Amino acid sequence: MSSIVFLENLVKNYGHDDVITPALRGVTLNIEAGEFTAMAGPSGSGKSTLLNMIGGLDRPTSGVVQVEGRDITRLSSSELSRLRRERLGFIFQSYNLIPVLTAFENAEYVLMLQGVPSGQRRKRVLQLLEEVGLEGLEDRFPRELSGGQQQRVAIARAIVAEPALVLADEPTANVDSKTGQALLDLMRRLNEEKGVTFLFSTHDPAVMKQARRLLILKDGRIDHNGQAVEGEDAD
Repeated sequence: MSSIVFLENLVKNYGHDDVITPALRGVTLNIEAGEFTAMAGPSGSGKSTLLNMIGGLDRPTSGVVQVEGRDITRLSSSELSRLRRERLGFIFQSYNLIPVLTAFENAEYVLMLQGVPSGQRRKRVLQLLEEVGLEGLEDRFPRELSGGQQQRVAIARAIVAEPALVLADEPTANVDSKTGQALLDLMRRLNEEKGVTFLFSTHDPAVMKQARRLLILKDGRIDHNGQAVEGEDAD
């Protein structure tokens, strides 16, 4: 297996002058292609910041961030946009769907940016929406969907372009336990059948239980890296 994410001595500070808030304090991490990894820890431990660094949504104060062997801290804004469009998928806790677009159009959007012909887009999106349990709801707007249905659209949007890596920030936080388990089963199947690498931040014990690898962050550092710790509360 090849490395898809490599971080070395990653530091992120917020603020300036005399008021500095450290979010990441020298994180070193390697994630191989095909992993299904959960990242847990208390609020403020650095989970979302770490996802933002890997996704190129924010720049580190210092350190190395490599995605598929490329140091993304050295990429221009346009190069970063292309990387996110073609190689990364994002699932946000708040869904981040475009409210004026239907479920189909939200899922289709990234393929339009990639210039995929309309016939191919339609076939791929309809097939994927059926796979995530949204058949018959393609023309509904986000406001007409439940939280679980919106998150399914967000998952479809994240994986429709078959990215190498999906970054998921609390993907089960706003849905009930039954829906959360169904979403988790779906993502696990995509991981196993299509080889998509997943990295989650989570407080959900169900996500931690199904992850093959568990990272626990504490005060901006990795406190645990490996299998889930029996009896330990990651939150």
